[in-house]
Amino acid sequence: MIHNKKVIIAAGGIVTNPDNDILFIFRRGKWDLPKGKLDEGESIEQCAVREVEEETGLKEIHLKELIGITKHEYFDKWVNEEVIKETHWYKMSIETDQVLIPQTEEDILEIKWVPINELDFYLANSYSNIVEIVKEWIRHE
Repeated sequence: MIHNKKVIIAAGGIVTNPDNDILFIFRRGKWDLPKGKLDEGESIEQCAVREVEEETGLKEIHLKELIGITKHEYFDKWVNEEVIKETHWYKMSIETDQVLIPQTEEDILEIKWVPINELDFYLANSYSNIVEIVKEWIRHE
């Protein structure tokens, strides 16, 4: 617990395709990256790959190194309290074009491969922690 708030561990990824475009999801009015909560008994790495698969429909995802960890606070309707989400972000890639399937149960309306030269447009309508981790990814590319 940090500041008496429950910490939720999550993981996700910055996924690139063979053209080095980045996969973004559109959820709740913002462009976001695929991620989700750690299930009991799974590793952070397993969680990252599973969540990307579930939210996007991608398969055969290659997990690479950890990019960084972000933290943000939000109201979790399931536990009915303010929590801190600690998200572990990994570099990931796919080697072939695949059909993208938005996980509508998670309010994902659209999935889009974004060329690096168009990132600013999407990041302008995103969350500060997403902007932070994408900039970290760019620094290491």
